[in-house]
Amino acid sequence: MGFITRFLSGYSDSFLMALALWPAASLMLTLPILAWLYHRDGRVRLLSAAGAYLSVLYLLGLACFTLYPLPEGNSGPGITYGLAPILNPLHFIDDIRADGLAPVAQLAANVALFVPLGFIAGRGLGLKLRWAVLTGFGCSLLIECAQLTGLFGLYPYAYRTFETTDLATNTAGALLGWQLARLSLRLLPPAPDAEPAVTREPGFVRRFVAFCIDLALAGALSLVTTSLASVPLFLLAAPSGAFTALHLPELIAAASLAVVEVLIPWKREGRTPGGSFVRMTCEGKTRTGARRVLFYAARFFVLLCATGLPALEPRLGLVPLVCLAFFLFARKMPYDLI
Repeated sequence: MGFITRFLSGYSDSFLMALALWPAASLMLTLPILAWLYHRDGRVRLLSAAGAYLSVLYLLGLACFTLYPLPEGNSGPGITYGLAPILNPLHFIDDIRADGLAPVAQLAANVALFVPLGFIAGRGLGLKLRWAVLTGFGCSLLIECAQLTGLFGLYPYAYRTFETTDLATNTAGALLGWQLARLSLRLLPPAPDAEPAVTREPGFVRRFVAFCIDLALAGALSLVTTSLASVPLFLLAAPSGAFTALHLPELIAAASLAVVEVLIPWKREGRTPGGSFVRMTCEGKTRTGARRVLFYAARFFVLLCATGLPALEPRLGLVPLVCLAFFLFARKMPYDLI
């Protein structure tokens, strides 16, 4: 067992690095994780959220175990001469003859390292076998290419060895993990829920996640539209400040937000693109005629104040804060009362 202990001790620094990066990475990925859980389950379950954040830790560990620690100093592998790739997939046989059981531990570790990835693909993402295997192979190939190219050019030479055997063992690990996921689904099947329903009474977190998705789409639409609108002014050799002097960027941004937050949900029973993804509608009850117009106008005004589009009176930035305080007590936004 001594060689196993020595083998595992070589990865202690990598594990500590993954733990150190985990809080920041989890924070940055909170919105995508919440959006995915709302989309898949229709709500955020505690066990599902825990599994998602543990998956983040695993992916960080995978990167750290295979790419960290980085070379230091001005000599040694990766700095002065690099490491030649090993293209023979059967070279491990010679290693076993020369070193005994130590290479076997390395092979087993390469398989075990990708078992969680296959499990996540099968149980967490619900991927079919071929896509899980392709995911494992693709991740392994990306890692091996990073090792072959010195972290894609960060170092002048490869500081770790590209091995075709790793591709095979990593992919085998993903396959094994997917099989374990299928077994777990038989032993611990998920609740037989129907397609998650679209909620008409979303909480603040779900509203916020949907709005972030909508804001990203509105920003992309605004960027494309602004770029296209600037072409005629460029062709007409208009002064460089003419575009901003007309406040066209702000107007285009506000119009893009109106498309995403008013036009689309008006046609889709209150479901914005982000709302559709997280399974919610902004219309808690049926409205018609002037009431519906007033509802969308009030809601859009609040969103404009939240984004600062267009350049409104600075004090109107307090409007979203007032609405948030109102929501904490009433569990709905003021415009929901219309």
